[in-house]
Amino acid sequence: MSSNAAISANNDAEPSDMLNTDHQFWQIIRTVPDFPKVGIDFYDITPLLRSHVNEVIDALLAALPKGLLDEVDCLGAVEARGFVFASLLAGRLGKGMILLRKPGKLPPPVANKAYALEYGKDTLEMQNNLPPERVLLVDDILATGGTLTTAYELCQSASHTVVGALVLLDLVDLHGKFPVPVYTVLKA
Repeated sequence: MSSNAAISANNDAEPSDMLNTDHQFWQIIRTVPDFPKVGIDFYDITPLLRSHVNEVIDALLAALPKGLLDEVDCLGAVEARGFVFASLLAGRLGKGMILLRKPGKLPPPVANKAYALEYGKDTLEMQNNLPPERVLLVDDILATGGTLTTAYELCQSASHTVVGALVLLDLVDLHGKFPVPVYTVLKA
């Protein structure tokens, strides 16, 4: 995939200036109305993972500014679909991963933080005895920003430096400004 198919987020731009709903991936993503509750449109990205994995990873890498990966020691994989993308990227790049998981899945010592979702509450945990590294957070979708903000805060509290966040899809109207640059392939 060519690099012009991916778009890097500009946190200062107006959301309407950043949309790219004509991207070819939109023909593959399935929209499920009123899921997980009435009023929410769920973007099902699993069809992309069934038959377009290499194109998705190429697009994610193309969304990053030149030289950023030289600043990254490891990828911060956010449960659950962030694990998929971070694993594929880590394998391609030869980088390690830090896992940001739901409670009770990591051995102690862990740090945890509760946060609000667009349709409920959740908690993330990460091991807090790892040596400080420069981290690129990886997740599937940025909606309200609760999950990524929590991942960012957990990394910061464990003395990691977060250099940015990489997501496949940014729902730009649902969140405010993020504390580090967000790089994305799709915006809606």
